[in-house]
Amino acid sequence: MAHSWKFFRAGGFDQVKITSGADLANLDQLDQKLWVALACPTRGVEFDTKTLDLIDLDKDGRIRAPELIAAAKWAVASLKNPDDLLKSPASLALAAINDATPEGKQLLASAKQILANLGKGTATAITIEDTTDTVKIFAQTVFNGDGIVPVDSAADDATKGVIIDILTCYGAVNDRSGKPGIDQAKLDAFLADATAFDSWHKAAEASAATVLPLGANTEAAYGAFKAVKAKVDDYFARCRLAGFDPRALGALNRKEEEYLVLAAKDLSITASEVSGFPLARIEAGRALPLKDGINPAWAAAVTALAASVVKPILGDKAALTESEWTAISGKFGAFEVWAAGKAGAGVEKLGLARVRAILAGNAKDTITALIAKDKALEPEANAIVAVDKLVRLNRDLFKLANNFVAFRDFYSRQDKAIFQAGTLYLDQRSCDLCLTVEDAGKHAAMAGLAGSYLAYCDCFRKGTGEKMSIVAAFTGGDSDNLMVGRNGIFYDRKGRDWDATITKIVDNPISIRQAFWSPYKKVVRMIEELIAKRAAAADAAANTQLAAGATTVATADKAKPEPKKIDVGAVAAMGVAFGAIGGALATLATGVMKLEPWQIPLVFLGIILVISGPSMLIAWLKLRKRNLGPILDANGWAVNAKAKLNVPFGGSLTGVAALPPGAQIDVSDKYAEKSSVWPKVLLFLFLVWWVFAIVDSLGLIYQWSDQKFGHMTEAQKAEKDKATPKKELPAPAVDATKVGADVKAAAAAAAKK
Repeated sequence: MAHSWKFFRAGGFDQVKITSGADLANLDQLDQKLWVALACPTRGVEFDTKTLDLIDLDKDGRIRAPELIAAAKWAVASLKNPDDLLKSPASLALAAINDATPEGKQLLASAKQILANLGKGTATAITIEDTTDTVKIFAQTVFNGDGIVPVDSAADDATKGVIIDILTCYGAVNDRSGKPGIDQAKLDAFLADATAFDSWHKAAEASAATVLPLGANTEAAYGAFKAVKAKVDDYFARCRLAGFDPRALGALNRKEEEYLVLAAKDLSITASEVSGFPLARIEAGRALPLKDGINPAWAAAVTALAASVVKPILGDKAALTESEWTAISGKFGAFEVWAAGKAGAGVEKLGLARVRAILAGNAKDTITALIAKDKALEPEANAIVAVDKLVRLNRDLFKLANNFVAFRDFYSRQDKAIFQAGTLYLDQRSCDLCLTVEDAGKHAAMAGLAGSYLAYCDCFRKGTGEKMSIVAAFTGGDSDNLMVGRNGIFYDRKGRDWDATITKIVDNPISIRQAFWSPYKKVVRMIEELIAKRAAAADAAANTQLAAGATTVATADKAKPEPKKIDVGAVAAMGVAFGAIGGALATLATGVMKLEPWQIPLVFLGIILVISGPSMLIAWLKLRKRNLGPILDANGWAVNAKAKLNVPFGGSLTGVAALPPGAQIDVSDKYAEKSSVWPKVLLFLFLVWWVFAIVDSLGLIYQWSDQKFGHMTEAQKAEKDKATPKKELPAPAVDATKVGADVKAAAAAAAKK
């Protein structure tokens, strides 16, 4: 049957609730689409790195879902009661180990052996401190199953000497007890080099007449020969050139001017200027002197050549001809070829005699047997490592699951998540969402998609010289005083304080309140910058006028410059612009004046909303999408959910300074700026007027004052007209004279027709 899961909602999405050892045992049945994370790094998190390394089976520096599942299943199978994992105890009771399986029996036996080696044979529980101290665990035994044998593992002095020789040539690897030793790889490398070194020398000995013309002294003689070969070849080449054309003799011996430059300095025979000169004075067909007339910088090398090369081959000579030099060069041809093919250089420092003595002995078989004897104990030693793993998982597995499969620790706010590095205090705020970063620029490229206001800080401790970089998310307050260069204090998870300096900012909205005031603050900043620029320009203009005035006084007798003409087009354009602005303002004023008095403040409120509305809308959209995922993904996580940082939860991640409950404050600040009472009075009067205007527009003032004051509404006017009786008008008087005249005029008109 499928395992039954429980979930809780946090961060805007459903997360699994791990409440039993059975939940841990069945993590493989939980659809990975419901996991909050699918991978996390083993470094840069506040978690025991050794525990993470034990879970990281492929040693790639990342914990993935299959590795966590494997660790959970192994830990559950190794305990009698898997629910003990939820207690996260600091020690593992021996009675809790499941000894019903062969592996469990081995774990229990190894745990008891560890305690016995540490002198705690009567202990009933084992701790991480017990399993971590491998030096003490293996201190009582020479062989510990790691395939590394230290010097004291050998029973005889001869074998110990060979191990020491191998350590001298190839260095050491430390075994589980911390002792330096060698393993099979170092032994094989040593024997291979020793054999090659011996064979290389045997090849020279087989052709000693040609390869070793001076016997055992050939190598030393060749060193003296090679040290001056290029310089001697140069000398004879110059002599041949002088024989070809005597005109080149001066240039070949260096000019006198070059010696004058050297003469002005403090000379030494090793001076680079002197060593670059010819080996001896150049003459056509001249032999190379070996005793007198040698360049001082090369005198010692030529003397060594004469003693170790020329004398053994040609006898005691005062000079060396070019043909004799050619013959000496030929003597070393075969040796040069043999030396170029040197093999086994790794053991050369031991000398040929010692290498051949080791090869002639039985050191190979003896040391190989020691390594095999040590490797035979590997199962027992690995069981000790397994005990360490079980003790650590017993303490850490539940916490890791609640920071990997779910983010319970982060969203419950009862404990810090493993990715939270500490708390940053800056600008009267404390930021709990702080992560360590390696490259701020690379991290910001991804983390900027989170929609959070991020401040990257360089942290350092002067006392220890430690340095690190963090990123802090500001989710409360405003960003007015947050800028690059501001300093704060960062407290890591161990409680240590670090000096923190902002080096980079990713600007995103912090709150809707900040977004409301943002346009006006931008306008104020623009005005301030404009005023500063105008002031600077005015200052520069004043300085220019002073300079121009001084110039005018100095050149008063010269012709005056032609006055500047007024740009009629610019004046016209300014007139049109001012006219358009004035017309718009007049239209607005006319429209406003047609409104009821109480409606005018609403117009200005609408204008404010038009200005601040877009900024607030954008802020609302970004705050709604604010997400933890990109911040963690930039640090190597693989977050599998939309881990939201909504406004209420985000507010809990950043604490804003506030007085504690019950605090008393003395508000008498003798240095406080004196504030005027008139703004408050005017605001009060405005509110009174506005309320009065609204009540009056509703006809309530007219009604309450018995129709003596205030304005009437249309309904009140109609009701008043209906209630007022209409008066009958008297009939108009008839003018008889006018009527008669009209009749006569009509009769006359009819008679004409």
